[in-house]
Amino acid sequence: MPISTLYPGVFIEEIPSGIRPITGVATSITAFLGRALKGPTNKPVVVNGFADYQRIFGGLWMHSTVSFAVRDYFANGGGQALVVRLASSDATASTITVGGLQLEAASPGAWSAGLSVAITAGTNDPEVAARFGVQPTDLFNLTVTETASGETESFPNLTVLPQGRNVQHVLEEESVLLTVPGPLPTATPTAGTATVGTAGTDGGVLSDNDYTEPGLEAQHRGLWALEEADLFNLLCIPPPTLDENDRTSAGVYATAMEYCRDRRAMLIVDPPPALTKDNAEAQLSALGLTGTVARNAALYFPRLREPDPTAENRLRTFVPCGAVAGVMARTDAARGVWKAPAGIDATLAAVSDLTTNLTNDENGQLNPLGVNCLRTFPVIGRVVWGARTLRGADLLADEYKYVPVRRLALYLEESLYRGTQWVVFEPNDEPLWAEIRLNVGAFLQGLFRQGAFEGTTPQNAYFVKCDAETTTPNDQNLGRVNILVGFAPLRPAEFVILQIQQMTRAQA
Repeated sequence: MPISTLYPGVFIEEIPSGIRPITGVATSITAFLGRALKGPTNKPVVVNGFADYQRIFGGLWMHSTVSFAVRDYFANGGGQALVVRLASSDATASTITVGGLQLEAASPGAWSAGLSVAITAGTNDPEVAARFGVQPTDLFNLTVTETASGETESFPNLTVLPQGRNVQHVLEEESVLLTVPGPLPTATPTAGTATVGTAGTDGGVLSDNDYTEPGLEAQHRGLWALEEADLFNLLCIPPPTLDENDRTSAGVYATAMEYCRDRRAMLIVDPPPALTKDNAEAQLSALGLTGTVARNAALYFPRLREPDPTAENRLRTFVPCGAVAGVMARTDAARGVWKAPAGIDATLAAVSDLTTNLTNDENGQLNPLGVNCLRTFPVIGRVVWGARTLRGADLLADEYKYVPVRRLALYLEESLYRGTQWVVFEPNDEPLWAEIRLNVGAFLQGLFRQGAFEGTTPQNAYFVKCDAETTTPNDQNLGRVNILVGFAPLRPAEFVILQIQQMTRAQA
């Protein structure tokens, strides 16, 4: 705003620099969908370590493939996960009635069968009661204990009245064990202790409808519970059961792959149990994950053999999605999203064996089809040995053939989408275009210095164009500003060719 010079003197005016730094988004937040022993359902919960998962979702469970996938994720370097617990429609929550107050476990499942609730009289201090707008006789204390884990929650000075510490509101906001499902009693609950009246049930095995039934989208349930999450970069949907012949259905994968396209994320696909080097083409065709949307998916083969602590540490077969997501997160942190999450540094931690130990020739049959192999090498151990998307088959010649190229593009798209929100409703002319070029260019220059792009100079590595050529007068009339961003990605060195020749002494 111009300064009004009403009197002689020196005036100071701050001039906007036009600098609006663009911050790169996270690259390896991994979402997991499936059953868990306990915890909130149809809600993405942030988990920062396996101890977090154990506290919120109950740890490893023989009926939860997600629990083992999350274990593998953190064991292989994963940083942050989003866990969406799903439960079948026949799962129920335990109920308890104490002192005339009806309570229910905060989430369905047999985990809550050991809940115990005690109610005692609240404070008799009239000043404390007056602070809550009630009488001392209206207050009661509630304590709930989960006998299996010893976890206890205490809530003092609750009331069934609308004012003050209403028991329904307090438990909804603060308790991870209990809720009040129905109408509150009119009288203050009497003192007493009670255990579960009707025990909850875990329900049956998840069906496709529990993941992707069309009606779930409007309710933000199932796969679309992730609508409540601000950002995720990788998606894992392990099979419904630990049966080594079980698989996530092609229909669930197809819907999830389209959702990943919309959310600028990558789907990690587990191999069908019947997939081999000889039938891979037919198995991939039956899976049906095709079209340009398949750029947002990658398949890894074979499955893993790991100890199962729920079965006396006997070896069991597990899908690789969680471990691969952890390798991706570890590679991102060490080298950047533009580095292929594969190679001798992409080791698979805590993996005892692979269900199939591939030879070089067998690897050579699968790689041209876009199947990323997991390999075992002497000394090095078990590693990820492939970096292609499901559009990575040689026959397709897709520009997003490689996982790191696709993930870098998604990273740029999401970062620029969030970093240019300030442009909306600004005057659409050259001053705005210059600011856009400045800020987007500064962001890309920072990535170039980190080695994210091909080329030895910025001119060879990227460009930003936003001017009268990209935004015509007609675009301005329509309220559009067009920003053209180009980048030269680094493609992984899949094939290293050493040329060796004998030479004579004279040539030397």
